[in-house]
Order: sequence, then structure tokens, then C-alpha cells
Amino acid sequence: MEMHQVRYFLALARTRNFTQAASECNVSQPSLTRAIQQLEAEFGGDLFRRERPQALLTELGQRMLPFMQQCDDAARSARALASSMKKGEAGTLRIALSESIDGSLLVPHLQELGRHFRGLDLRLMRGSAADVTRLLKDGTTELGMIAAIDTSWDRFDHWPLFSERFELLLGADSRLANHAVVEPEDLREERLLTRVYCEHAGRIAELLRKADIDVDRAHELHSERDLVRFLEADLGVAVAPASALSGASVVRAPLAGFELERTIYLYGVAGRERSPAATAAMKMLRACNWKRLLA
Repeated sequence: MEMHQVRYFLALARTRNFTQAASECNVSQPSLTRAIQQLEAEFGGDLFRRERPQALLTELGQRMLPFMQQCDDAARSARALASSMKKGEAGTLRIALSESIDGSLLVPHLQELGRHFRGLDLRLMRGSAADVTRLLKDGTTELGMIAAIDTSWDRFDHWPLFSERFELLLGADSRLANHAVVEPEDLREERLLTRVYCEHAGRIAELLRKADIDVDRAHELHSERDLVRFLEADLGVAVAPASALSGASVVRAPLAGFELERTIYLYGVAGRERSPAATAAMKMLRACNWKRLLA
């Protein structure tokens, strides 16, 4: 079955007349008749009853009608999508983020992209550093945002976006909530909440251990949502980057003597063709005034 046969079938079902259907499809009547006969031979039965001047659908034809309409609709949608993508009006942006990066950082950029690319679809993926590396290498994602990645693969392109310090996160009911600065010794009676998905989790534990803080009794959490719940319930405190949990009902405070910061990079694969949406997103993220956005 070919698409022109589908068009001829639908036109004939609508007009109920071979001459009118041929005129509508801009073909000769013998060509349309021959295409319908080939379709009937393929389906093994008559699709139309020839009752001149009318051509009425048989029971087989009536059963085939919705499937033929679906084929035509799908073909029209595919052509429309291809045309939109060629004009840069539609497409899919595939981007992978580290679990430790707040997705709300992307929201203003996605809103802007949506104004430039009508019908833009977003595929947002999450994972560890190893996951983001794999997604970039195998082409599942076009762009990646992460603090640290294995750059031994020489095809990675990367651009620094912003740097930020780590600070202490506490629930509003914590006994330390009103401290302008928290001293390391203040944490010795607190239960730590470890963000195991953070690329700097090991370094954080090392620094806290040097300050004689027990990190072995920490609660291990695997999502920012769980971290918010634990902080709100005053089940512990966490060391996290400044952009973490933006808008969450938590208290932040510097941790005296704790010198640690991270840089978020945008990653891509050199030499690999990017979609117009991914190219625009890359330029937008690199040009962003992140200091003002994070202030």
C-alpha cells in the first residue's frame, strides 16, 4: 500500500464518484481506478460497490476507512513536523542534568526558548556524573550540565557557567537556625544529611571529618525532595551548594572554616551536529549573567 493509494481511497470515499475523486486528486480517472483496483487486490476484496454514477463503500471498505484516515493523518503530521523543524519552529531539546543541580535554574531559559521555537519539546534527563557521561557519549542527550565529569574522552566540549560556594542548610526549627555563622563544633551534636548524589559528597565528608565531625552516622538521601522533607522535620542538617533548593523553606548559613565551591559546566560532544534548539540553548546558557540570576 502506498500513500497515493490512501489519498485516492479517501477522496473516493468522500465524493462517492470516480470522476470527482480523480479531479480532486489531480489525476486521470483511469489512474485512480487502477490504484483502487491494486488496493483491492492487496486487501483481497472489493472496497467499493460500483453503482453508477456512485461508488459506495463495501463492508470491507467501511472497516478500512478509519485505518486509511489514520495513515493520512499521520503522514500529514509528519510532513508538517518536518516543515516546522526545517524552519526552526519545532524540535526536541535533549539535556541531561546532574541530580545535584536545581532544575529551576533552567526555567527562564526554557521559557525564552519556547518563544523562539514554537512547539518545542523538552526531554530532561537526570543522573550521576557517570550517567550524564554515558548519555552524552551515546547521543541520547545533546547537552549536559554537571559540576564534574570524566574528561578523559577527548571529544567533550565544555564551558564553565558559574561557580558557587557550599553552605549549611537547616530547617527553620533547628537550634542553629538563628546563627549568622555556624562553627564546626556546633555541628557535633547534629545529625548530618548526606546528599549522596552530589559529585562533591566525598570531599564534603573529608572536610567535615577533618573538623572532627562524625560523618559516619549521617542519613543518606537520594533526592532533593527528600532533603527538603528531612530539613523541615529538623531531622538533620546538610552541606549543599548555594543554588540548591531555591525557594524551599529552609535556612542557610555559612559554615566557618569550610572552604569549598563548585563550578557548573555545560558539556557537549565536539563535531556532533546539534539541533537548532540545542544550539540556541547552548548560546543562551553560556551568555547568561549567572551571578545576577543566582543573587
